[in-house]
Amino acid sequence: MAKLSSLPNISDVLEKKLEQAGIESADQLKEMGAEDAFIKLKTIDRLGACINMLYAIEGAMQGIRWHGLDPARKQELKEFYWKL
Repeated sequence: MAKLSSLPNISDVLEKKLEQAGIESADQLKEMGAEDAFIKLKTIDRLGACINMLYAIEGAMQGIRWHGLDPARKQELKEFYWKL
């Protein structure tokens, strides 16, 4: 069971927030998916949960820096974020 901070984009701060939201491992994060993980994160950090965190989570799941996300996927995440 890999630590969340072993993934790209997951800082110690974001790792702690994800753990507070009940997401405790890299496998659990990947199984859950970026959108569902972000919804859980937003429940414990409504004001601090930003679109960059959503991008970071998706990038972490893909094993890449969030700057390298496919533009189409980034657009999907952006649309999801603004619907919340």
